[in-house]
Amino acid sequence: MSLSSYVDKKVCIITTDGRCLVGSLSSYDNTTNLVLSNTVERGIRSADEGVPSTETPVGVYLVRGENVCLVGLVDEELDMSINWTEVKGAPIRTTKNP
Repeated sequence: MSLSSYVDKKVCIITTDGRCLVGSLSSYDNTTNLVLSNTVERGIRSADEGVPSTETPVGVYLVRGENVCLVGLVDEELDMSINWTEVKGAPIRTTKNP
C-alpha cells in the first residue's frame, strides 16, 4: 500500500522501540523513511504509575524506515476530543530482539 494518500494528513506512527508519534505526514520515500511536521510524542502511562501520561511536542521529526512498525490515519475530531494526559494503558513493547 502506498502512503501517498496519507501525505498532509494527521498520522500516528508506532516505532519498533514502542514510541507513539503523532503528526502531519510531510514526506516519505520507498524505504518508508517518514518526515512528520507538528509532531508530538505520546507517552501513555499505566494505571499503577502515579504520574499522568504525556504529550511532548517535537516539531519536525524524521523516522527511519527500519524503525517504523505502523502508520495509521488519525481521526482528527476524535483525537482532539481526548485529554491524552488522562489516558492510561499498558506500554507498547519493543519489537527489537535483545
